[in-house]
Amino acid sequence: MDIQYDVVIVGSGPAGLTAAIYASRANLKTVIFEADTPGGKLTKTYEIENYPGIVKIAGVDLAMQMMEHSTSFGAEMEYEGIDAIVPHEGYFEVKTSSGNIITTKTVIVASGTRERLLDLPHANEFTGRGISYCAVCDGAFYKNKDVVVIGGGNSALEESLYLTQLVNKVSIVIRRDVFRAEPKVVEKVRNNPKISIIVKSLPDSLIIEDNRVKGMVIMNVETGEKTEIPCEGIFPYIGADPSTGFLQDLGVLNKAGYMVVDDSMETCVKGLYGAGDVVAKDLRQVVTATNDGAIAANSAARYING
Repeated sequence: MDIQYDVVIVGSGPAGLTAAIYASRANLKTVIFEADTPGGKLTKTYEIENYPGIVKIAGVDLAMQMMEHSTSFGAEMEYEGIDAIVPHEGYFEVKTSSGNIITTKTVIVASGTRERLLDLPHANEFTGRGISYCAVCDGAFYKNKDVVVIGGGNSALEESLYLTQLVNKVSIVIRRDVFRAEPKVVEKVRNNPKISIIVKSLPDSLIIEDNRVKGMVIMNVETGEKTEIPCEGIFPYIGADPSTGFLQDLGVLNKAGYMVVDDSMETCVKGLYGAGDVVAKDLRQVVTATNDGAIAANSAARYING
């Protein structure tokens, strides 16, 4: 069997790009497969303020720096998705979305997560024209307009702050009466005059007029009372699910679909590693993703070298 690569990396977020740096510096023949945009969620993040050594940087800028670094030692980049990973004795077959089969000694899965979609009638129909899952990508379309952000985590609050630079008003709708975000971010949100906070409420339905989003109906979770919020843009940040459909048959996932790994980032399948947001863990940040990627690549090198 002709083994084409030492390491195949699935995903090019911070975890995958860091893994590529460490693997290629270990003289391992390395390729990264990316079905979307290099950088993962970094490209959808306005600013990063908690990456050590960098006080503040635009997410897309950090992504591009990581991308350039990741290929500087010889790692290759291929722009297509992965449909399946098939383990064999001593190697893996990786089946790509275009039908190609790649052989490799090890695989590092860093495919990250995908945002949960708004589960309301007509939400899919108006995605991209009134409903957006990326404020950095689409915020400019709502300049001087009123928008609604759904969610109380870091992503929801950070993107709300970004939107205040463009829109007239941001209404944040949260299910509870407390945020799940970092205190510093919460403080900025509470002190921003363009932001109003609506607590103990959930989305109930969309208001559509003339085939355009004109608002949202929310429902109080305690009283059941429904209220209309006029707006022209809706940005849901209601959680994410792991992108692990291609791993379903390998026995490496927990009930929620996240990869289960040991301290070396290895799964129960020898030579198969997980890294970044796709792994079952408590904290999902850029810095923890880069940590995972470094460990996974180092573990793959030790595995290959016996």
